[in-house]
Amino acid sequence: MKIEIKKYDHSRDYDNLLKIIKSEGEEWKDYLNSKYQEALKQSITYVAYADNELCGYSRSIDDFGLYVWVADLLVDNRYRGHSIGKKLVECLLTDYPNQDVFVMSDVDEYYKKLGYRKEGSIFKIE
Repeated sequence: MKIEIKKYDHSRDYDNLLKIIKSEGEEWKDYLNSKYQEALKQSITYVAYADNELCGYSRSIDDFGLYVWVADLLVDNRYRGHSIGKKLVECLLTDYPNQDVFVMSDVDEYYKKLGYRKEGSIFKIE
């Protein structure tokens, strides 16, 4: 399987990205609106292609050159287990070599499996 990571291009990638998001069901329903479309355009967004089929993406935020925060990472269920998520995240290390990269995670076990070190936690203010 040939994996290629590309920078997100809304006109090329959005419709296929939307299919992957919809396939995740109710848990990802908040990602199906126009605000999220704009977030994809304004963020550091990469897409993964496996044999020319869009199979995953990551969306990250550049914190004014201080840090890069990975906000979203999703790989189509059919393509999991091929290190696609890892490749999507680690391309940030190449493109942002002088910044620390952190993940805002709700799936800690996945990142532990990749060997990433947990630092702190995240809380929602209500």
